[in-house]
Amino acid sequence: MTENAVNTAVTSTSSPAIPAETSAVSPATRAANRPLGTPLGKHPTRVLFLGAGELGKEVAIELMRLGAWVCAADSYAGAPAQQVAHEYRALDMANAAELQALFDEIKPDIIVPEVEAIATDVLAGTAAAGAQVVPSAEIAAICMDRERLRVLAHEELGLPTTPYRFAGSLEELRAGASEVGYPCVVKPVMSSSGHGQSVVRSADAIDAAWTEAQEGRRAADEGDVSRVIVEALAPLERELTVLTVSSSAGIVTCAPIGQRQESGDYRESWQPATEPDGEAERARDIARTAVEGLVAKAQAAGETGWGVFGVELFVLTDGSILFNEVSPRPHDTGMVTMASQRLSEFALHARAILGLPITPEHVALTIPAGSVAASHAIVVAGDGEAEFTDVAAALAEPGTDLRIFAKPEVHGHRRMAVALAVGESEADARAKAGLVADALTITVE
Repeated sequence: MTENAVNTAVTSTSSPAIPAETSAVSPATRAANRPLGTPLGKHPTRVLFLGAGELGKEVAIELMRLGAWVCAADSYAGAPAQQVAHEYRALDMANAAELQALFDEIKPDIIVPEVEAIATDVLAGTAAAGAQVVPSAEIAAICMDRERLRVLAHEELGLPTTPYRFAGSLEELRAGASEVGYPCVVKPVMSSSGHGQSVVRSADAIDAAWTEAQEGRRAADEGDVSRVIVEALAPLERELTVLTVSSSAGIVTCAPIGQRQESGDYRESWQPATEPDGEAERARDIARTAVEGLVAKAQAAGETGWGVFGVELFVLTDGSILFNEVSPRPHDTGMVTMASQRLSEFALHARAILGLPITPEHVALTIPAGSVAASHAIVVAGDGEAEFTDVAAALAEPGTDLRIFAKPEVHGHRRMAVALAVGESEADARAKAGLVADALTITVE
C-alpha cells in the first residue's frame, strides 16, 4: 500500500496515539502547546498531507521552515511535495481501509487535505479521535458537496448566488432547468476541476447534460446516481478569488485576485485586481461571511477551522458580485501571492494551521504602491518527462520569477510551472509573466 520515504537517512520516531484525556482539550489549546523545531526528535509536530501537488509542496516547505515534521501522501510516488517532505507514501486515499491504515501508521497531529478524492468518513473519524484536520473535517465535507455549500451560503448566510435548483433524477433536472431558465449550467454536486460540467442552451440538451454529470462525478464507478445542481448562466464579466484566512486571531481577507481561465482551468492571475470603487470591499465582505459560516460549523463540531480559503466570486456585467464556491485550502490563482505579499498564501496557511495569529498586517501587499503582481501558468503538452532550458533568458528581466513544479511526467496536458512578475500595471505585470513563459524551451521526451 505504501512507498517508503525518499529521505531514508534518518527514520523519524512515531508519536504515540493521542491519549483519551488529551482529546478533551480544545483543538486551539492543543495547537498552541505543540512543540516545534524537533522534527526528528522525540516529540515532533507531525503533519500529514493528503495530496502532494505543487500547492502542497509550498505549504510543506513553509511548515518545515517552522520546524514541523512532514509526510506527503498521494496516489503516485514522486509528486512535488513528496520531493521535499521528510517521508512520503503512495496510496488510494479514497479507499477507506488504505487511508485508515495510513493514519494508524503515521499518527499525525495535523492532517492537511490537498485534494478532494478522500474517504471523508475516515477523515471525520480521525478528527473525532483528536487529530487536527485542516481546516476541519466538517468544512472539507461541506466544500466537497455543492449542495451543502450552496445551502449554507445562500439559504443560511444570505449570500447572493445565481438562481439554482438541485435534482436527483433526469425528470427533476428537466423541471429545475425549466425553472432557472436557459441557458443554464449543470454540474454534479460532487466533482472537481470542471469534471461533469456542461452548459445547456436548450431543453434538447438536458439528457446529454445529465449523462455528462453522471460520468464526471466523483466516484462514478460506484454505481450510485449523483445529484446535480442546475443554475442560471449568469452574464459574467469576470471572476475574482478572495483568499481568506482563519486563524487564532480571527478571520482576515487578502486583496482580491483577478484571473483568466481556459476551459475552466486557471491560466493567469493578478493582484490586486483592477476594480471599480467599492468592489474590493464588497468582495471581501462576501468572502468573510462565507468563511465565518464555515468556521462556525467547524467550531460547533469541536474543530479549529484554521487555514486559508480560496473564495471564488462572479462579477456580473451590471457590477453585482455573486458567491460561487470555496476551496478550503490555498488556491491555484493565489500563487501570485509569492510575488505580491511578504507572506504568500502558503506561508499564511502554514502559520494559521499551527495556531499562529494572522492579522490584517500579515496579509498586506508588499509590492510598491500602484504596482501589480501577476502569475502565468505554464501548461505543457506531450507524453514523457518535461525538461526546461533557456531559464536564464526567461529570468533576465528584473522583477520576474519562476517556479518549476518538477512533476515526474506529462500525459496529455499538465501544469508544470508558473511564471511570476511585478509590473507598473495589470497589463505590464501580465505581459512580463507571459514573456517568462514564452522564453522557456520545454522538451518532453
